Amino acid sequence: MSSQIETIPINEELIFDTLKNSVKKDALYVREILAKALELKGLNETEVATLASISDPDLLKELFDTARKVKEEIYGKRLVLFAPLYVSNLCKNECLYCAFRRSNTLVRRKALTQEEVRREVETLVDQGHKRILLVAGESYPVEGFDYVIHCIETIYSVKRGRGEIRRVNVNVAPLSLEEFKKLKSAKIGTYQLFQETYHRGTYQRVHLGGQKKDFDWRITAMDRAMKAGIDDVGVGILFGLYDWRFEILALMQHIKHLEDTFGVGPHTISVPRLEPAVGSDLASQPPYPVSDLDFRKIVAILRLTVPYTGIIMSTRETPNIRRETFALGVSQISAGSRTNPGGYTGNEAEDMSQFSLGDHRSLDEVIKDITQLGYIPSFCTACYRLGRTGADFMDLAKPGLIKNHCEVNALSTFAEYLEDYASEDTKQVGWTKIKEILNTMPETRKTRTEDMLARVKSGERDVYV
Repeated sequence: MSSQIETIPINEELIFDTLKNSVKKDALYVREILAKALELKGLNETEVATLASISDPDLLKELFDTARKVKEEIYGKRLVLFAPLYVSNLCKNECLYCAFRRSNTLVRRKALTQEEVRREVETLVDQGHKRILLVAGESYPVEGFDYVIHCIETIYSVKRGRGEIRRVNVNVAPLSLEEFKKLKSAKIGTYQLFQETYHRGTYQRVHLGGQKKDFDWRITAMDRAMKAGIDDVGVGILFGLYDWRFEILALMQHIKHLEDTFGVGPHTISVPRLEPAVGSDLASQPPYPVSDLDFRKIVAILRLTVPYTGIIMSTRETPNIRRETFALGVSQISAGSRTNPGGYTGNEAEDMSQFSLGDHRSLDEVIKDITQLGYIPSFCTACYRLGRTGADFMDLAKPGLIKNHCEVNALSTFAEYLEDYASEDTKQVGWTKIKEILNTMPETRKTRTEDMLARVKSGERDVYV
């Protein structure tokens, strides 16, 4: 296999034919698809297109109920939390939906110094965060791509009392194979990149300049990342640029390519919707707006289609929409987010942010809320330290064995948060929830968990299996 791949063909004609031929299916066939989804082996393109066409209220309820069952079977009640860290809003591209685009004079440009990165990380650690998604505009200061490497080194170097960042995921521009190897050496967790839209014509219309204009360079980034040894990758679509039904089927083609080529697909899928951005008329008036109902369908269908792949929900969405989608398939959420460089140590700067936020709550408020909803907030990073990534993770996830580790580790990291950072109200709610969960555990797992929780309460940190 050559070190570079020229493109990944997305068969648009096949997608349109599938969508055309999958409407007006009867309820019996829909229920057969939902029954198949409960086998946790995924769905094919025709089945996905059929579910996308559902409008009957009863069938929609059955779709959502099935997604809940699949989500709980695989992930239980865990919700992983992280914070995005925007280190730069410099950009060389011309993306019509993004405030960071090169020609937008309404945005003040900023690339954090390493000392500023350190202060941002200290603030996040003091809030209780353990996982960061590093985000940068697709241009760098004079040191070039090494700027990203230096930022990662700075993030990992911060220690604050009992707190630290244990895992850095990265969302930066597509890289060459050699640059991806450097990123791998920096000990990142997941490399994340959104294709934005898989519809080539739309892609060309909304990307007018810079290297991001090259559809093929972007869609082949995951191949280069995986060839470089990064076996955990995250993909995503910016819903609202084109028909969401097309996007999901195209995403399935991309995932199949990765599975056929590398033996494993993406670790996560992000599902952002277009949100207003300073200086962007397109972001305020999406060409293909996605309703709240369709957004819930997207999350539910993805959960049934790729049951073992994490689904990420950002703070673009309102607290209510986030709550509704937790049960339908979302497994990771950002909390207390800022989308401008320096946003955690300074004021929220509208003229430096990438897009508008829908959820402005603090990390503590989010944790209290999701705990009261019955979920376990998790900051676990154990799999990355123990090499349970890529195909090795899936080998444990698909037979259901990963749950033996995840629930225990989630409770351990939740206990750390409660002991070190939580408000008194959240601490009370949290320990009550932990006791409830312990009482539902098999005896062996309960004993192991109680031992780990006792170690946390006695002052030990980073306790995991």
